[in-house]
Amino acid sequence: MEIILKSELTCPNCGRQKVEAMPTEACQFFYECENCKTVLRPKEGDCCVYCSYGSVPCPPIQKNSGCC
Repeated sequence: MEIILKSELTCPNCGRQKVEAMPTEACQFFYECENCKTVLRPKEGDCCVYCSYGSVPCPPIQKNSGCC
């Protein structure tokens, strides 16, 4: 299975979307929206901002290796 390394994050506050490269060996817990400056944090039960707000979950989840 090929691991996807880019995900489109969508800000829940203003709706801005941006494709970002995901870290492969760590989770990203914070992400600041360039448009409205809202700092995104993972939703309860998710390990990172990509699992909560991205079009693709983070690489460790894609690999079924669990949360970072």
